[in-house]
Amino acid sequence: MTKQIKNRVLITGAAGFLGSHLCDRFIMEGFEVIGMDNLITGDLKNIEHLFGKETFQFYHHDITRFVHVPGRIDYILHFASPASPIDYLKIPIQTLKVGSLGTHNLLGLAKEKNARILIASTSEVYGDPLVHPQTEEYYGNVNTIGPRGVYDEAKRFQESITMAYHRFHGLETRIARIFNTYGPRMRLNDGRVIPAFLGQALRGEDITVFGDGTQTRSFCYVDDQVEGLFRLLMSDYSYPVNIGNPDEISILDFAEEIVKLTGAGQKIVYQPLPKDDPMQRQPDISLARKILNWEPKVSREIGMKKTYDYFKGLSKEELYRSEHKDFTAHNRL
Repeated sequence: MTKQIKNRVLITGAAGFLGSHLCDRFIMEGFEVIGMDNLITGDLKNIEHLFGKETFQFYHHDITRFVHVPGRIDYILHFASPASPIDYLKIPIQTLKVGSLGTHNLLGLAKEKNARILIASTSEVYGDPLVHPQTEEYYGNVNTIGPRGVYDEAKRFQESITMAYHRFHGLETRIARIFNTYGPRMRLNDGRVIPAFLGQALRGEDITVFGDGTQTRSFCYVDDQVEGLFRLLMSDYSYPVNIGNPDEISILDFAEEIVKLTGAGQKIVYQPLPKDDPMQRQPDISLARKILNWEPKVSREIGMKKTYDYFKGLSKEELYRSEHKDFTAHNRL
């Protein structure tokens, strides 16, 4: 009997939050998965359950350097990038390089292998939006020279070079504009809202709200996000698509939900709003509904309960240790 040839997929940022969940999904779908990560912000514990599987390989590699993978590759998912404000403000040059040089290297690899490539963009390309909710046609309101510009502009360039490869080389490309996503394997204390709030709650600390809390976010549970990304990869649509949950909530209301969920009775305290922090975030997912037949299924109540249970299962050492890695070597790049 002829052995069936499995599709092979390369996932960069494989040891990160979203990357690790994507590895799980593609293995479940019967793919051979090649995970790649330089472990600047990723953690091997997120994928250690995959080691030893015949359908999984891991390459410890920085994609800002030349990327070589032997053999056939059918799909590439580019999820390598710092995504937390704490991280990308500490390693701004590396953040810009992974969005530019890293993306260029992967597009070249996709061209060489004749592979379809999905680029993980972000709602941050919209900046502090003047249009609400945000549609894919909106060009954004971004401060190119502000502290967040290193991430925002890296992602905007990433979209531009991806479309250039699509138009000039005929490369099969997909672009996902990912809105706030949460779930198990997020890093505590990484500067994003949900792990920050849950970390404070589990340690019995006050909940810190920046600004007056009227700014809004829309949170998508990781299982829904992965489903949307999988459908986008398998679609025939080459332009950006918003993947997120349109259920909008103010940060203050969300902080109150966390206090209720954890039952610890913490106080809510206020700190100044960081520069260029977006005041509104809500995806218009009409396009995703139309071309992917996708919309989120997991309510925030259920998703947050699952996420809280995951964090409650962490050891005291994991709960209290600093997640702020030493980026000294990378800042010399």
